[in-house]
Amino acid sequence: MSPVDNAPVGVGIIGAGVISTQYLTNLQRFPDVEVRFIADIDLERAAEQAAAHGVPESGRVEELLARTDVDVVVNLTIPSAHAEITQLILEAGKHVWVEKPIATTTEAAKLLLSTATAAGLRVACAPDTVLGAGLQTAFRAIARGDIGEPLTAITTFHVPGPDRWHPNPDFLFADGAGPLLDMGPYYLTALIHVFGSATRVHATSSQSQSSRIIGTGPRAGDSFPVLVPTHHSALIEFTGGRSAQSTFSFQHARRKAGHIEVNGTNGTLTLPDPNLFDGESLLWSYGRDEPLVIPAQGASGGRGTGVVDLVRSIRAGVAERASGALAAHVLEIMTGISDAAHSGSAVEITSSAAAVPLLPLDFDPTQAVS
Repeated sequence: MSPVDNAPVGVGIIGAGVISTQYLTNLQRFPDVEVRFIADIDLERAAEQAAAHGVPESGRVEELLARTDVDVVVNLTIPSAHAEITQLILEAGKHVWVEKPIATTTEAAKLLLSTATAAGLRVACAPDTVLGAGLQTAFRAIARGDIGEPLTAITTFHVPGPDRWHPNPDFLFADGAGPLLDMGPYYLTALIHVFGSATRVHATSSQSQSSRIIGTGPRAGDSFPVLVPTHHSALIEFTGGRSAQSTFSFQHARRKAGHIEVNGTNGTLTLPDPNLFDGESLLWSYGRDEPLVIPAQGASGGRGTGVVDLVRSIRAGVAERASGALAAHVLEIMTGISDAAHSGSAVEITSSAAAVPLLPLDFDPTQAVS
């Protein structure tokens, strides 16, 4: 990928499941990239997605990795396969965008990053919702001092569970998922943008059911086992004595998703849902009964925005914002929460994440960089 070559960068996708539709819909609108191949273990599903989204070819993973016209591969496999597939992509000499989490163990994440560094390649990782106009506007408000010095936060994700809506939810209740690893990256990545690196975690967890019933699709009515906790409550400490109370749950009958409040010395900011790319922020100030509404400013391209930032960053010779190092720090926080809940003791976080620069207001993935 030449830094002076402004032709679209060839992209391949591994994994033609539910989430691939969002990626394909958006990536086809982004002129800096061009999806050229979709691979999946289910060849028929890959072919159907290719036909539906105007992708010229589909087939097996090894066919994709052998292509010379693909520089970046988007890994949309299930969480337990993320590390293995990302390693194969790197060994094929290609940059990677991987869905969250980057891996299911910190050891696997470290290996991926060291492999990429040795090969001169990049590993970037979801979520890229933090690059959307909603959260970027909130981060700008905090950076300019709208709430004074940010000190604490509360985040809440409470839902009944994806067994209600996902046609194949088994993997979301297995190793590498559950509410912590499936939804935690959205909230924790946003908190790191505000507070910086985490240093220590305390936690508890529970599991309300040992099995669940699929609620929709061709497998509706089928039972499957629940293999991980479906509720985590955590106290997360960050650098400088800052902290956040976070709950991630698949066992609440009353849905309450997408809540982040950051409290500072001069006020409180309610951020948009971190699983979305848009949304307003609410600024609460002392002595004022009603909040000030802060509309989102900037472009929101949806899932795949991080792929564009990755491509542009490679060409510019700068660090990508949704980096693998950031994702590895998020993973250590999540595994720390799991370990703390299991042991009943606080767990120290040994990694750190570099400060992530804000996007310029004119960043727009739907417009080609000339």
